[in-house]
Amino acid sequence: MSSVLNTVSSLRLSRVYNSNNNNHLRLPIHSVLTPPSVSFTRRRLTIRAADTDTNEVKSKAPDKAPAGGGSSFNQLLGIKGAAQETDKWKIRLQLTKPVTWPPLVWGVVCGAAASGNFHWNLEDVAKSILCMIMSGPCLTGYTQTLNDWYDREIDAINEPYRPIPSGAISENEVISQIWLLLLGGLGIAGLLDVWAGHDFPIVFYLALGGSLLSYIYSAPPLKLKQNGWIGNFALGASYISLPWWAGQALFGTLTPDIVVLTLLYSIAGLGIAIVNDFKSIEGDKALGLQSLPVAFGAETAKWICVGAIDITQLSIAGYLLGAGKPYYALALVALIFPQVVFQFQYFLKDPVKYDVKYQASAQPFLVLGLLVTALATSH
Repeated sequence: MSSVLNTVSSLRLSRVYNSNNNNHLRLPIHSVLTPPSVSFTRRRLTIRAADTDTNEVKSKAPDKAPAGGGSSFNQLLGIKGAAQETDKWKIRLQLTKPVTWPPLVWGVVCGAAASGNFHWNLEDVAKSILCMIMSGPCLTGYTQTLNDWYDREIDAINEPYRPIPSGAISENEVISQIWLLLLGGLGIAGLLDVWAGHDFPIVFYLALGGSLLSYIYSAPPLKLKQNGWIGNFALGASYISLPWWAGQALFGTLTPDIVVLTLLYSIAGLGIAIVNDFKSIEGDKALGLQSLPVAFGAETAKWICVGAIDITQLSIAGYLLGAGKPYYALALVALIFPQVVFQFQYFLKDPVKYDVKYQASAQPFLVLGLLVTALATSH
């Protein structure tokens, strides 16, 4: 969920060129509120994109390509170990990282459940599916594509075989995808407000605010991801709080206590976000990004990670117990236990080698805990 707050008086595409016989594309990056690389003048907002034609792009032979050619399934999900692909639609899908959509879809489910006003009829099911499409494929896809665009220099170090640094997709194609996904997500948000009969377009403004958050997370000058604490909390809030708020606002009323509770839960999201930082240590160091594994070292960072995840959930369980919901609190504690087991079995042993296996094993229990909390707040 991420976007643009300024009206643009004129947009001008300009060329990007290779310099010093280097294979890396160098783009001037300025302060912006629209993707991709832009610069402000008093009267004009300029988007700079490469003029490279699709047929002119040649893939750089990656020196860190996945062993054995990689997996076609991983390529479609947008995760590491992906096969090299030439089909443009598969590459476009890879950039949106479908593997990251389920938490957003689940957040909408939790919000709808927390509203206490969702009914299993055709209209409510259709509304929820449309909200899931907005949150997952459209706005999460926008966020992931935008992030890959601004991470192309880091990926050239860490994962040079990825679509953008390898040249498998041109810059103009990436830019068009960013805009289409963004405008599609915002359009769906506005439609949901009309459908729900909202006097104030709250779903649209949540989508707009989330889109801006995603933009400043990836893009300079703020580039929140440069700071491990702020960036990872922003990421956690985007994956936990924002879709929950959208789902609850669509079917009911978003209340201050839910806002606070979900922001607290986003600290667990911060921990989840740290998991992904370990694989990028080399590139983060080279470009001066202060991710937590870089700032504190891998050994300390992995304990910060599991602490943020476990202590947050235990705090939520304590809150539910204090609110007179002991059975929900007990259910949440029961879901924390297997997460701790998998942390010791996989993540704490080797956070780089076992990151995917850990997340696949432990995160289902975390998202089930979110639903337990949502159901508890609805009664």
